[in-house]
Amino acid sequence: MRTRLFLLFLGMALIFKFPLKTNACTGITLKSESGTTIVARTIEWGGGNLNSQYVVVPRGYQAISYTPDGINGMTFKARYGYIGFAVEQKEFIAEGLNEVGLSAGLFYFPKYGEYEKYEASKRDISISDLQLVSWLLGECASVDDIKEAISKVRIISLDPQISTVHWRFADISGRQLVLEIIGGEPRFYENTLGVLTNSPGFDWQLTNLNNYVNLFPGAAPGQSLGVLRLSPFGSGSGFLGIPGDVTPPSRFVRAAFYQTSAPRQKTALDVVFQAFQILNSFDIPIGIEVATGEVAADIPSATQWTSVTDMQNRIVYFRTMYNSAIRSIDLNTIDFSSVQYHAKPLDRSKQQPIESIMVKKGNVGIFGEYV
Repeated sequence: MRTRLFLLFLGMALIFKFPLKTNACTGITLKSESGTTIVARTIEWGGGNLNSQYVVVPRGYQAISYTPDGINGMTFKARYGYIGFAVEQKEFIAEGLNEVGLSAGLFYFPKYGEYEKYEASKRDISISDLQLVSWLLGECASVDDIKEAISKVRIISLDPQISTVHWRFADISGRQLVLEIIGGEPRFYENTLGVLTNSPGFDWQLTNLNNYVNLFPGAAPGQSLGVLRLSPFGSGSGFLGIPGDVTPPSRFVRAAFYQTSAPRQKTALDVVFQAFQILNSFDIPIGIEVATGEVAADIPSATQWTSVTDMQNRIVYFRTMYNSAIRSIDLNTIDFSSVQYHAKPLDRSKQQPIESIMVKKGNVGIFGEYV
């Protein structure tokens, strides 16, 4: 038991204790013309492979929270079945969707969050921050349910030196909440914008958008400067000055403007594709967080996976740093009353597959191409 806990804490410390390694997340929200809400996000870690898995959790599955003392915290049983994407080990679900359409995810939140201190006498109502998503997906059907559930538990860290996280929750109504724990107290924010990144806090990020009041989609108009006539070099000049670095405030600004300027799509599937396209521009290449002379991790990208969630139709989509093809899991095809709990790696192979196109000599198609 102690060996397992030591390895667990070591793994978590490597991920959450060192903020200078790219540990970032960017979340956006889009709607179809019919009003279907789609939430999407990236997850980044530049220090090594997160060994991510998808986890299938049936109704009635019982789990116990980790605490600094062992696996002896709150016991919880899933009222609803769900699918989750886990990092490092299957208990730590970073993003998921349950069978009634509730979406939940955690985002890295260093230096600004502070949980309640762990008290062994209250361990039966204590749940680790990295297992909160699991519990709430199994317990709740709406964001209102989440508010009530949070009031009954103590959210703790497995190690005081490990950085905190904050959370995004959304349900099929389209309503979305952000939860941050500051000074041991839970704070909920209505996220009508639908964007979330990392530190500083959510309310600060919203205020910071006012610094970019000059940005707008399209081209800036030409103007005169004395005897000179100024004109934009190209399209998109209305966004001249939008921050392009990968810090959380800059990603928040960029996500907000990219999301709100995106044209409304007809179908939910069209919106899913749109979300992946937008989040392509938030992929973080390996190396930019590594100082000159240091050795970068041997992984293709700091953006290890991107997920898109259709809550209304109960489908989760994802692509990874090893396979950019979009894959999906349809919760409607799963019988959560009988399926067995299991976890599988997101990638069977750690190599981007390449589709070869065979060109046959002399066979010319209708448009003149060889087929």
